[in-house]
Amino acid sequence: MGVFVFLPLVLPLTAWPIARLAEQHLHPRTATRLLTGVAAVMAVCSTVCLGLLMVVGTAQLPGNPLPDGWSDPEVRAAVPFDEVAGKVAIPALCAVLAACGRSLWRHGRVRRRAHRALAGLRGTEAAVLPDDVPYAYALPGGRRDRVVVTTAMLDCLEPAERRALFAHERAHLAARHHRFLLAVQLAARANPFLRPLRTAVAYTAERWADEDAAQAVGSRRTVARAIGKAALVSRGTPVATLAGLAAAGPVPRRVAALLGPAPAVRRLPSLFTLVGLAVWGAAAGTAVSAMSSANSAVTMVLILYAATPL
Repeated sequence: MGVFVFLPLVLPLTAWPIARLAEQHLHPRTATRLLTGVAAVMAVCSTVCLGLLMVVGTAQLPGNPLPDGWSDPEVRAAVPFDEVAGKVAIPALCAVLAACGRSLWRHGRVRRRAHRALAGLRGTEAAVLPDDVPYAYALPGGRRDRVVVTTAMLDCLEPAERRALFAHERAHLAARHHRFLLAVQLAARANPFLRPLRTAVAYTAERWADEDAAQAVGSRRTVARAIGKAALVSRGTPVATLAGLAAAGPVPRRVAALLGPAPAVRRLPSLFTLVGLAVWGAAAGTAVSAMSSANSAVTMVLILYAATPL
């Protein structure tokens, strides 16, 4: 395997430039899908390589249940610095699995609690809560998707701005943004180098919903006013852990983008631009990460198969 087993652990660094440039130069829908795909692939690859390193480290521990042949020098020679890397990978992989499991558990718990709290309310698509605290959020899953908003929030908005608010939250549900957000959240738990992509997707998903809302109501300025007012009066929401859907993101940047022209819907940019170089650099890093993890996995399987007594 050589150094190939370590490459997927650091290759997420190649995606840092596009994490920032995608927010500014790509359509929010394209940016969200691209960054989520890159983050998911790189997270899986780095976790696979951590698992391969953990096998080598676990085989060195006395009393382990693995076959004796897996601790032979020939097996350990396939991993550079096996004495250190193999043993460090054990707690690292345990930490990754624990962090991802905890995120999934919290996400599921919050969704279940929110659906139970709204079970007795009328309304199939929207639930208006008689609450003095202004907030609004999109609640996916359960028997049906719902937009939840309080009377205090509605009182702060004009009729046109209310329509913009509902259109924004419905856009989150229609595009299943919670899946993108959960995917990048898990990716960032698997590899800390992917955190910039999680931050970028949290912003681009909001911008995606902003643009869809602007098309639905026919006025970008109305959506900008609704977002600004909602951010000023909102005091948070009881489901802020729901994969980031309740986070408003950098509101001034979103308002400024809505007051400008609509982003062009186009394919990937040319290679001869800065954002194009960043896109293809991230794509190359993702491809190398996938090939390195696949090569390491196949090599390790063959080596362990040869070292396992029949």
